[in-house]
Amino acid sequence: MAKIRTRVAPSPTGDPHVGTAYIALFNRAFAKSQGGEFILRIEDTDQQRSTPESEQAILNALQWMGLTWDEGPDIGGPHGPYRQSDRSDIYKQYADQLIEQGHAFHCFCTSERLDAMRRQQRLNGQPPGYDGRCKGLTKEQVAERHAAGEKSVVRMDVPREGACEVRDMLRDPIEIEWKQVDMQVLLKSDGLPSYHLANVVDDHLMEITHVIRGEEWISSTPKHILLYQYFGWEAPQFFHMPLLRNADKSKLSKRKNPTSIDYYRRLGILPEALLNYLGMMGWTMPDGEEKFTLDEMVNNFDINRVSLGGPVFDTEKLDWLNGRYLRESLSDEEFAQRLMDWAYNKDYIMQFLPLVRERVERLSDVAPLAGFFFAGMPAISADDFAHKKIDAELTRKILQLSLWKLETERHWDKEHIMADVKAIGDHLGVKLKDVLFPFFVAITGSPRSVSVLDAMVILGPDMVRARLRFALGLFDALSKKELKALEDEFAAIGQFMD
Repeated sequence: MAKIRTRVAPSPTGDPHVGTAYIALFNRAFAKSQGGEFILRIEDTDQQRSTPESEQAILNALQWMGLTWDEGPDIGGPHGPYRQSDRSDIYKQYADQLIEQGHAFHCFCTSERLDAMRRQQRLNGQPPGYDGRCKGLTKEQVAERHAAGEKSVVRMDVPREGACEVRDMLRDPIEIEWKQVDMQVLLKSDGLPSYHLANVVDDHLMEITHVIRGEEWISSTPKHILLYQYFGWEAPQFFHMPLLRNADKSKLSKRKNPTSIDYYRRLGILPEALLNYLGMMGWTMPDGEEKFTLDEMVNNFDINRVSLGGPVFDTEKLDWLNGRYLRESLSDEEFAQRLMDWAYNKDYIMQFLPLVRERVERLSDVAPLAGFFFAGMPAISADDFAHKKIDAELTRKILQLSLWKLETERHWDKEHIMADVKAIGDHLGVKLKDVLFPFFVAITGSPRSVSVLDAMVILGPDMVRARLRFALGLFDALSKKELKALEDEFAAIGQFMD
């Protein structure tokens, strides 16, 4: 029997997500429980959004949690490269093979033509999907259009009759009609693959035997099964894990719950507690014990005991579990060391010490002034945002527009944060000092404190965004109409800054 090999394949387009750690944990637990191997692969085919900073943040976060891998971009291995942007020639070779065999075709349709097609499909009550217009082009016609300078993508051919049976090891077989499956783009006009082609090719070449991923990928599985059939390869076994949920059962999102691993690290959650909590999401130890180590999970792991009910990511339950670790698993000396490693260390204190020194006259002044650097959410209310030049509605607008802008900011330094905040102020016609007032309250918990822009840099994007969301939650929620109008304003700001 072939050695079991699983993988996690994050896209480096944002903050390290707890959902990535959740899927990585179950892949690693399953592989190691069977004496197998766990691989990390970076899926960075979205070159516009992928960044080296995001990739490194993901690697750092997973390593902090204790999720190690046997092969990956940082340690290499026999099946590399482990970064998709380094494998472009491989994907083109397989796309060409599909075209030659008649399983894929060049598509020259413009975005305008595709938009018009989708609008018409909606009007006709048809499911959205490519209509096959370019499928019948001959080799000569394709060559002529390429010679004329036209760009094309490569699409996979998908049958229009019959259905695909998706065999999921955690569920009954799922039948999906082929007419519901789009003729997916496999190779983009820039020569880079789509997720679907790269995913299948990489899983095959890296000898992945079991694909454990979120249930949102079930609808895409027929495309992957079809590609395995076209290539003549044996498909891996599929396990689709239940999605992490908010308390209202909606998909876990940063709008309702902090989702960044780095946020919980900054908050003072222990890595073993966070890992333990994610292990409880849809799975339990045989004896029902809720507190367990990674090794204990591996030694007792049976993937058939995964529950498909939507696991709720409850931050209060996480706090309870983290408290057990702090009280039960650490000696006083270890507790003190964890405290120092977390934030009470010279490197961290030296970051904000110059800001604090400007405003103190006694050492006892330091704790009240710098306390927010060690805190979670500040103890504030909507009344704390009262300002003679900014009413509650404008304050809410400043906070919301700023949050959206800072959520897209990949360069977390004072210059870029200042530019983002200034752009919001210019758009709203508010002076910079007045725009910054809500930030002082939301970030530091006080209308007067150390430089709030410097504080935002030191606290980092995850904690800053979480505090802005917390502050927004103190105000009346926007109606759908107000939200749409504000989204239009934000789009206009983005165009202005571009």
